[in-house]
Amino acid sequence: MRRKGITSVELAKLAGVSSATISRAFAAGSSMKPTTRVRILALADEHGFRPNAMARVLNNNQSRLVALVVNTVANPAEAEGLDQLIRRLQEQERLPLVLRCADHEDRSQLMRIASTYQVDHVVLYSDAVSIDDATRIFHSAIPIIASSEPLEGRNIADVRLDADVATTEIIDHLVAQGRRHFVYLSGRASSHVDKQRMGWFAAALAKHDLAFDLVEHGDYSYESGYKEAALLLRRMQPDVIVCANDLMAVGVKDAAAVLGRTVPDNLAIVGHDGVALAGWDSHSITTIAPPPGAVSAALAEIIEQPSEAPPVQRVITCVVRWGRSAGELPRR
Repeated sequence: MRRKGITSVELAKLAGVSSATISRAFAAGSSMKPTTRVRILALADEHGFRPNAMARVLNNNQSRLVALVVNTVANPAEAEGLDQLIRRLQEQERLPLVLRCADHEDRSQLMRIASTYQVDHVVLYSDAVSIDDATRIFHSAIPIIASSEPLEGRNIADVRLDADVATTEIIDHLVAQGRRHFVYLSGRASSHVDKQRMGWFAAALAKHDLAFDLVEHGDYSYESGYKEAALLLRRMQPDVIVCANDLMAVGVKDAAAVLGRTVPDNLAIVGHDGVALAGWDSHSITTIAPPPGAVSAALAEIIEQPSEAPPVQRVITCVVRWGRSAGELPRR
């Protein structure tokens, strides 16, 4: 049987403070003496008091909930990025509400259910959900786009990546080694992020009068990287395979080892995202990624902006994290 706690008025009498002081003790970012807050929270724990979050939403019109619309948490890149953002949100005393959209039959209904919790912000990571659908359903929340979907004139807060310089740096490095035959292994054909990444590489190759010999399609999984590379390397001998993410790049490297293709001597491999496992010594994948924590920091900063502040667009410049998969490391 649930134990019944005391009311805020009763807690205020016990603590010898006003009801307003009790509210401030539980409010994020409120100013009060630390000793007073500690004393009130200790009394609240002792007597089982917890503020009514829904009542606070009605009074302040703020829930401090942030909906995070993602494809999946199984992908290391999304999982690591979410972990960083969730940590920052919790430091700001905000609570994440994670919506996993991959394979969900009715993504709109999933978002409608989440919208009933009166979230303050919605961060759209998933490019499987359109901006228009998300903003229509979360009509009272502040949207922030992190999926690289074109804004097309929409006045919405946005955080996106620019890997133009990093891509050129890698291509220049590989071409200087005498490599001329490049293959791109994409992820999902509808992904705006994937299209951008392939576009940057195509432009960098064009500066050397080169182009991709072939574009193959995976699904961002290790298994698809391994399978596609195993089929590809049996019928052709590319110098470089550029992968849409690091997980597929690891799969490509393992397939190459099974088929006797030595990395990087016979085959260079490039990934994207900068996930932790790509940097393991057993993989050592050269990858393109934003500086550690840069995306989560930008998103958290935007979320902390006053609700009346105009939407801002942030562009984060990616860098190369060199591994052995692209040959001898460039001299600095």
